[in-house]
Amino acid sequence: MELKNPPPEPIQLRPHRVVRRRGPRKPTPIKISITAWRLILLGLVALLALILWAVPIVPAVALAGFGVALVLSFPVHLFAQIVPRNVAILLSFLILLAVLLLVAYILLPLIVSQAGALVTALPDLVQNLERYLVRALRALHARDLLPDTPEAVAARLTEDFRNSFGVVADKVLGHTVGIIFGTFSWALTLFAVIFVAASLLANVRSFKAAYLTSVPSHYRNDALAFWDALGHALSRYFGGLALVLAIQGVLSAVGLSLIGIPYPLALGAWVSITAVIPYLGAWLGAIPALLVAFSISSNAAIITGLLFLAIQQLEGNVLTPRIQAKTIKVPAVLIFLGVLAGGSMAGITGILLAVPTLATIRVIFDFFRVRLRTE
Repeated sequence: MELKNPPPEPIQLRPHRVVRRRGPRKPTPIKISITAWRLILLGLVALLALILWAVPIVPAVALAGFGVALVLSFPVHLFAQIVPRNVAILLSFLILLAVLLLVAYILLPLIVSQAGALVTALPDLVQNLERYLVRALRALHARDLLPDTPEAVAARLTEDFRNSFGVVADKVLGHTVGIIFGTFSWALTLFAVIFVAASLLANVRSFKAAYLTSVPSHYRNDALAFWDALGHALSRYFGGLALVLAIQGVLSAVGLSLIGIPYPLALGAWVSITAVIPYLGAWLGAIPALLVAFSISSNAAIITGLLFLAIQQLEGNVLTPRIQAKTIKVPAVLIFLGVLAGGSMAGITGILLAVPTLATIRVIFDFFRVRLRTE
């Protein structure tokens, strides 16, 4: 029996074409040889070195900002436990600004006026020193132990001292201050240093994250340990160094004022400046004070010498060893040799960077000493 109305045939549906949106095209790799890549890196390093050599203000400001950031990392870490980190950074810089204003408007004018009076009185002080030398050399001349008269020998010694002292003053003050404050105005330089320090403190987590992501994942714990060890060592060193410089300068100024030596603030400021140089700085800082004390009396010179001997013992046996023993962990003889090497290679800049460089090398050595293994 046939059906009158057979069932309709199934409708064949055509599959719809899926239209995909085109995303950003992947960059086409440019293949170069390993030799070409190394040459490019070498050229970039040479270009960076040329820029730094042609514009010395850039590394000076960068290093100064880095040092300020390390010093302020202590109060920032302390305040960050109570308030947000941005507020902690702001409070730390407000404290720094208050200290700078105190120095600029109260201490600095007094130091500058006393330093000017000291420079004016320097010829008379040298003449007094020459008279003391003549008296001391007459005993040697009486025994025929001098190649010339006491007056001639004393004149040559004082002339050599005057020239050497001028060279030291020019190296310590003129070179460092001239690079920072001679290229730009002091206000612009100070703003640049503070800006670099604030940027480092505010973006330290971004720098840390970028540093860790650039390391293979199975080495990131070790990379984090290296970051923490290096930051701890350098921040403790710079913070401790600032404290040592302040203590030596204040003790020198107060001690000289109590003894009755004129220009105590200028002489104390000089002690703080020269104390940046490990071991040798304490003795260099005592020379102007002893010269001024000799102009008063031999007793004043002896008391001044004892004062600086006590300060040097405090610095050499208490303050500096605590900083070096707990941060850089480098023997004193290596520090002394490093200072000599830095001075011979880069002058006052090498002397200033010698100890931080040794601290960095020690952290690198400790890091790889427990990790490198030979097959």
